[in-house]
Amino acid sequence: MREFLQLLRLNRNYRYTWIGQVVSEIGDHFNNIAVFDLAIKLTGSGLVVTGIMLARAIPAVTVGPLAGVILDRSDRRRIMMASDIIRAVVALGFILSISGHRPWTLYLFSALLMTASPFFTAGRSAILPTITTETELHTANSLTQTTQWTTLSIGAFLGATVIAIGYTWAFVFNALSFVFSAWAIWKLRAPKGQSFRAERKSLTEVEVVRPWHEYREGLRYMRSVPLVLAIALLAVGWATGGGAAQILFTLFGEQVFKAGAAGIGVIWGCAGVGLLIGGIAGNTLGKRLSFKGYKLAVFINYIVHGGAYVLFSRMPTIGLALIFIALSRFAIAINSVMNYSYLLRTVENQYRGRVFATNEALTWSMMMMSMMGAGIASTHYGPRTIGTVAGILSSTTAIFWGWANWTGRLPEPAMAGVAVQEVELHGTPVK
Repeated sequence: MREFLQLLRLNRNYRYTWIGQVVSEIGDHFNNIAVFDLAIKLTGSGLVVTGIMLARAIPAVTVGPLAGVILDRSDRRRIMMASDIIRAVVALGFILSISGHRPWTLYLFSALLMTASPFFTAGRSAILPTITTETELHTANSLTQTTQWTTLSIGAFLGATVIAIGYTWAFVFNALSFVFSAWAIWKLRAPKGQSFRAERKSLTEVEVVRPWHEYREGLRYMRSVPLVLAIALLAVGWATGGGAAQILFTLFGEQVFKAGAAGIGVIWGCAGVGLLIGGIAGNTLGKRLSFKGYKLAVFINYIVHGGAYVLFSRMPTIGLALIFIALSRFAIAINSVMNYSYLLRTVENQYRGRVFATNEALTWSMMMMSMMGAGIASTHYGPRTIGTVAGILSSTTAIFWGWANWTGRLPEPAMAGVAVQEVELHGTPVK
């Protein structure tokens, strides 16, 4: 915790990025709880939750590759600001779903919101090695992810409270949170001699007109670095069950434990608590484990994650279920922090936008299939059965990783993500 506070105190750029993250992500979770609860109230069908998640997943999959190319071509800071402003306008549109009782607008605005999101989320990952020093990078990654999970808990718990006052307030706060985030990103200043635009060769006419050529170049780069490819496939493996989980939290809160919006909020909130504690543990382990120890830890944590999710799905009371969902998220958080730290240190600057956007697109692609499967299965099977299958599928990720590790297919990569000339001096404020 002391390292986190020191980073926030000494690094002006990261401090503004973090403050914007806190506010905007709490607003995101206000939106999530409000949309899912409103969907159930308007339709009475758990299947509509699947529809909303698919409406969010499809744009993330289709727009992600384009977002990566644009982020590697352009000023990433400006792209992130534009994403925030667009999302602020879209967030207000959800209010139309309340007064008009139009469930289809929940699909529309969910899709529009996620169309703009990859430009921000991949951009934030891409600029992190630029605004931190080499020694700060792991701590910054840990704090970014830990904050994301902390806001999940806060936003989920508070979101359920705000809904009791009115859905409109949740959507208005979400819109204002994006405006605040845009202001925070506007305050960023590039380190001396650097910019938020990746240094790269001049674009040819073909590349300008046909960005797919650039995206394929990014894919070739990912395949050339075994660890980068393996981490991307890990995310895909997790999403085989993780997509279903996005739907199941709502179904468990509303239908299994009969706790309504408060039940949804407390499940998401306890998942966030587990992620928070796991993120702190991941920060510590990431600095102490050798590369060999890191690979073993990833294998063990994926088994724990899936097994705990199976137990969550079988618990008879919500109190016991919360313990195991927190444990499941604790294990996955450790892996997430360590995996992203290796990506940030390994991926070259000119490829960062495409690599992180591709990871998001691959994850959302599998989540989309997982959500579709869970939605269809929900018409024939109960949430407990679907949750058990989802947990088992997520655990199978450990088999792939373990095989790649023990057959020598995961050599330690060169650290290319942070170069000495890319970073500002530790503790030197940027004017």
